Amino acid sequence: MSSFSVTTVNVNGIRAAVKERSPENLGLLPWLSSLDSEAVALQEIRATREQAEEALAPALDDGWHLSMSESTVKGHAGVGVLSRTAPTTVRVGIGSDEFDTLGRYLEVDLPSALGEITVASLYLPKGAVDPAHTSTATETDERKFAEKKRFLAEFGDHLGTRIAEGRHTIVGGDWNIAPAENDLKAFKTNRRSPGFLPHEREWVADLFAAGWVDVMRRLTGDVPGPYTWWSWRGKSFDNDAGWRIDYHLVTPDLAGRASKSYVHRPEAYNLRWSDHSAVTTVFDL
Repeated sequence: MSSFSVTTVNVNGIRAAVKERSPENLGLLPWLSSLDSEAVALQEIRATREQAEEALAPALDDGWHLSMSESTVKGHAGVGVLSRTAPTTVRVGIGSDEFDTLGRYLEVDLPSALGEITVASLYLPKGAVDPAHTSTATETDERKFAEKKRFLAEFGDHLGTRIAEGRHTIVGGDWNIAPAENDLKAFKTNRRSPGFLPHEREWVADLFAAGWVDVMRRLTGDVPGPYTWWSWRGKSFDNDAGWRIDYHLVTPDLAGRASKSYVHRPEAYNLRWSDHSAVTTVFDL
């Protein structure tokens, strides 16, 4: 039996992620070279295609293929998929006039022993900003969250279409929504925080009701974590006070073939090259 592994990771800026920070922290590229996955969904590339190709040059020389959707807003968002084989088809966006030029979503079709599998990379809007970066945090948060709600409406329709088509699909990404209490450490103090609001969790629940499967949660059971994002500030990482906002949602038939899903959590804070950790899911074909 063959397998098909897919990884997702928010790189928090591809040019920063590949930099060697110390003899112990060599950045993204050595990690990527040791990865046994057919595809890697990337989010927050925050670079032009030319800049991303330059940063990833060793990986591309090693045989990886980069499909990418950059944002028209400089230094913002950007998604991509690195794949071992060249995609048969690449689709950018969800058919949205507002969001398709902002580097939020990309799909590629890849060959496998099961036939074509669609691997998608998603960077869902956070719906909030850091108050330190604005003098009108409340107004800006309201605007950002209104943007997120518009994206959820359009993207929900897109996912509904995809699951109705019946194709094998894996949507990996930074979903910026923790679906349940076990998906963040401090759930009691975050009930009014974007990423854990009732409207957002209901939206994810509707995806589950439509047939999409959170394969990590199915395989780990209803337990705390495993978390995938920790603030750079304080002792969040050391205390594992994180959020599980990076995951794979998978169409039902393919989800039934998922045998393993795990988080690539660094052994120490100083070995992090992103504030997110990668997530890999293995499918038995």
